[in-house]
Amino acid sequence: MVNVKKVGIIGCGFVGSSIAFTLVQSQIFSEMVLIDNNTNKAEGEAMDLSHGLAYKGTMNIYAGKYEDLKDASIIIITAGVSQKPGETRLDLIKKNASIMRSIISEINKVKVEGILLIVSNPVDVLTHVALKESGLPKNRVIGSGTVLDTARLKYLISQHLNVDTRNVHGLIMGEHGDSEFPAWSITNISGVPLNEFCEIRGFKNHEEGMRKIYEEVRDAAYKIIEKKGATYYGIAIAVDYICRAIVNNSHTMLTISTELDGEYGLSGLSLSVPTLVGSSGVEKVLEINLSNIEKEKLHESGVQLKKIIETL
Repeated sequence: MVNVKKVGIIGCGFVGSSIAFTLVQSQIFSEMVLIDNNTNKAEGEAMDLSHGLAYKGTMNIYAGKYEDLKDASIIIITAGVSQKPGETRLDLIKKNASIMRSIISEINKVKVEGILLIVSNPVDVLTHVALKESGLPKNRVIGSGTVLDTARLKYLISQHLNVDTRNVHGLIMGEHGDSEFPAWSITNISGVPLNEFCEIRGFKNHEEGMRKIYEEVRDAAYKIIEKKGATYYGIAIAVDYICRAIVNNSHTMLTISTELDGEYGLSGLSLSVPTLVGSSGVEKVLEINLSNIEKEKLHESGVQLKKIIETL
């Protein structure tokens, strides 16, 4: 039986440990098992996190084995080779696809009952690999997708317009990578169309402003990696948000990576699209009314990923 308050994290590198720290802060789980090829690293992280619990609340944090994941409601997979400066997410595919297959092989032996949340990059391709290798229903295998990219978009728009980030509504869709794109046609500030709000704020050159924001979102990870070697805080907060939607069964719309079966005219791949998320994982893929240009960009993004998948 699934323990809704139990989470497992596979991979205790920068991303996995940052996610663990964020989940301790949010206290949405009461049990956390950490798994890593380096057992000492997992044990050290569990000890370090546990030592702060006197100021946060009750939580059982420990380094474990795959058998400990059997009743976890969410299993977060972050393991993989990290992205290096000058390297695209898609350059990682062959190495990390092999690592993902080995992880799923171990998970299959346990017969887990929870949801697999893939964070390792390239996340869309690896979500597809995890789904096919696990044989689980597609609602129970999801990727972090462009949830972080969407947050970056909202933040940058809020900075540009000097408005509360929570009032900004927009989406980044497609691949979590170079072919992602913003759905400008539906972007708004508390119901006010983006261009209209820009003019209220005194901005007239809409196309140039949107281009700069999009490029900054698209290239954000590259810039952060160049400056500090890796990205991990932003994705940790995004993963916490996804976990909240699942644990609280909040039916939240998120741009997670999910396997498509005809939606948007695409199938046989996982891609980041607006999706309702609740306790069962994927509840429904939302086919929103995109502009013709945006439809073309989504299709192009899907075609690129499909070509990569076919090489595996």
